[in-house]
Amino acid sequence: MYNPKISIICAIAKNRAIGKNNQLLWHIKEDFKFFKEKTSGHVIVMGQKTFESIGKPLPNRTTIVLSNDPDCNIEGVIMARTFDEVFAKAREIEKEEVFICGGGSVYAQTIGMADKLYLTVVKGNFDADVFFPEYSEFTKVVSERKSSDENFEYTFLELEK
Repeated sequence: MYNPKISIICAIAKNRAIGKNNQLLWHIKEDFKFFKEKTSGHVIVMGQKTFESIGKPLPNRTTIVLSNDPDCNIEGVIMARTFDEVFAKAREIEKEEVFICGGGSVYAQTIGMADKLYLTVVKGNFDADVFFPEYSEFTKVVSERKSSDENFEYTFLELEK
């Protein structure tokens, strides 16, 4: 277990779909607000493709980008080549909570290390090429709140092991 706490944050469909063609499957304003509220002031970790889909460092957060490409250097972020390097750099900066923000491969490789999941579960099954890993060991529901907008019904879930 790492200190600070390792949390994963993601919006997923009921079938655990999270993306297609390096894009999100939905744009839910309330989910973006939730993401911003939870991650502001903290370290966020993401893979290179996820960072490229966003296009820039997010304000009021320290971004660590994981890439196995030794020539990849992105201005305004901290680069890491391995998860050991990611967490060593994160511990230098963050004392409370590090947020894993994707993509699918990064989620799959960190789910076993995570202390907490912040999931926005979108009602329905979606066509996707990237899926969130199985997370049945997270059985303790810390909080649950249902919501919706004009296009989607969704539930904000906070889970622990």
